Amino acid sequence: MTAGIDTPDRRGRTGLDRAGQDLTGNPRVKITDVRLLSSHWYVERTTTFDFQRADGIWSTQERETHDRGNGATVLLYDTERGTVLLTRQFRLPVYVNGHPDGMLIETPGGLLDDEDEHPEVAVRREVVEETGHTVGEVRHVFDVYMSPGSVTERVSFYAAAYGPATRTHEGGGLDEEGEDIETLELPFRRALEMIRSGEIADAKTIMLLQWAALDGPFAGLGRDTGDTGDTGDGGDGKSDGPPRLR
Repeated sequence: MTAGIDTPDRRGRTGLDRAGQDLTGNPRVKITDVRLLSSHWYVERTTTFDFQRADGIWSTQERETHDRGNGATVLLYDTERGTVLLTRQFRLPVYVNGHPDGMLIETPGGLLDDEDEHPEVAVRREVVEETGHTVGEVRHVFDVYMSPGSVTERVSFYAAAYGPATRTHEGGGLDEEGEDIETLELPFRRALEMIRSGEIADAKTIMLLQWAALDGPFAGLGRDTGDTGDTGDGGDGKSDGPPRLR
């Protein structure tokens, strides 16, 4: 008997070795074997499949996949004040892979509690937990596979307005999950500048900030200045100032 296959693992899951076995969407792919490597919290598998190449020849291939579920993230913006609300927290994986201190600046968000949870429900919950804001209308931007070579996760991206009136809770994350999250309010132009400087190095955050500049709530700002990549100096050579902890 194997946890995650015949008996429940620590999260109550079984049948984890059957992922993809019933897929029929691509006739050039035939999954022949799925081997469960680990199901401690996330799920690691090795999948063997036959793949028909463009020249018609079939080959047998093997891939390892990392399944951490799906996620959602949101850009909180205030067009009246020209600001965005981001978070900063310690991320061990980036710390061990070259980030100076592991304190990553990000848009708020997180994983769906289960595969049936709607991403908008998840992102609203995460915003309250991390930033203390209860937002109104949420705009769906796009859905993205963030690392398709090995990670199954699909992230749903959203945007929502925030302001003094939406602050309803303390925020900072959940103590029981070991979270210690700062909120960071930035002038939007300063946030774009921080992408160039490398101070913002999180993919989902960069994607949402660039969307906001090109096609989102701050698109007009870029057109007004004649440059969608404003340096953040307001045109007078002076910085908009440091980020404000909220």
